[in-house]
Amino acid sequence: MAPPHIPLPERLRPRTLGEVVGQQHLLGEGMPLRIAFESGQPHSCILWGPPGVGKTTIARLMADAFDAQFIAISAVLGGVKDIREAVDQALLARDGLEQRRTIVFVDEVHRFNKSQQDAFLPHVESGLFTFIGATTENPSFEVNSALLSRAAVYVLQPLTEDDLRLIVTKARAIDAVPPVQPEAEQRLLAYADGDARRLLGTLETLAVAARVQKQPEITDAWLLKVLGERLRRYDKGGEQFYDTISALHKSVRGSDPDAALYWLVRMLDGGADPRYMARRLVRMAAEDIGLADPRALRLALDAAEVYERLGSPEGELALAECVVYLAVAPKSNAVYKAYNAARAFVKKDGSRPVPMHLRNAPTRLMKDLDYGKGYRYAHDEADGFAAGETYLPDGMAAPGFYQPVERGLEIKIADKLRQLAQRNHEARTSD
Repeated sequence: MAPPHIPLPERLRPRTLGEVVGQQHLLGEGMPLRIAFESGQPHSCILWGPPGVGKTTIARLMADAFDAQFIAISAVLGGVKDIREAVDQALLARDGLEQRRTIVFVDEVHRFNKSQQDAFLPHVESGLFTFIGATTENPSFEVNSALLSRAAVYVLQPLTEDDLRLIVTKARAIDAVPPVQPEAEQRLLAYADGDARRLLGTLETLAVAARVQKQPEITDAWLLKVLGERLRRYDKGGEQFYDTISALHKSVRGSDPDAALYWLVRMLDGGADPRYMARRLVRMAAEDIGLADPRALRLALDAAEVYERLGSPEGELALAECVVYLAVAPKSNAVYKAYNAARAFVKKDGSRPVPMHLRNAPTRLMKDLDYGKGYRYAHDEADGFAAGETYLPDGMAAPGFYQPVERGLEIKIADKLRQLAQRNHEARTSD
């Protein structure tokens, strides 16, 4: 009997920390997770990031590093019964002859309800096992505060194109993947969208097809033929993709809801990942609408969450609702421009000291050194505003980064800022 087939993503799963591709902001020398591995003492944590970036791999490596029993639970398929079984196994490992630690890994932990999440608490607190949760959702919203307070949160990033190219090289070294032409490789990387699992699954499909069809190399035309009509129409790795997302963004900015809907549907119909579209809508709300209508950003985040809960095709309606709202909302890029101006200023400016009156004074020594001296508590002032007070570093002129436009809510914001500026002027000239 032939041995069972092991999928390429599993065969290529890193066996050591040094084999992990990406996440160097957490796993590099002196970085938080590397320190955790080197400490000799595991701790409960939540790994937050998109699919296919190494959450399960890191959890498994942590169990190996501490010679701990590894118990994996899927929150999609599991429940309280699985938690009880994990507790029993952890007790057996702790009290048995080996006296081993246990790491309980819960994939998609945000899928567990409150009572299921609460079931972990006493065992995490007692130290019976180390809890590691993996989630694609913001744990601040999806994980109980009690559990969240007992776990460090590590944010994993999508893999870069360089990371994905390295994975292609590794895959070709252990599997019969034929050479990949540059244009085809670029399309593959764009299709993967930072997800190593998707990339490896696609490579395995191509390797099988290449063996059957005796294809000596993966060309762009052959790649499109094997992956089908959806990828060919979408052209995610090519110019058409960028042109289409540009058309959508500019239609929203130009306040044309019909055009915005057209380009949204074109992208979804062509195979665009709705999660990617949701991220772009959040960006549009922050960049092009801003404080002219602050509700737009919340609506974009809500649309993204609705899609996560409903999936396709039902969740796509929330994206359509968001696109229409963004298109008809008043527009302002004032915050976007202010942020970029502030970043440019800080980058070229020196590190100015914090003025004494703005410094915190938690100790007697600091108070003796005049930390916080002369600070005026705004809530004790008329209308909650300390007229004439300064909050910039000493000697720094008001830069005027933020210039609200005369549209939407920013009309009122601009009026408020003019009033405050006048009160500041009067207070300073009267001294």
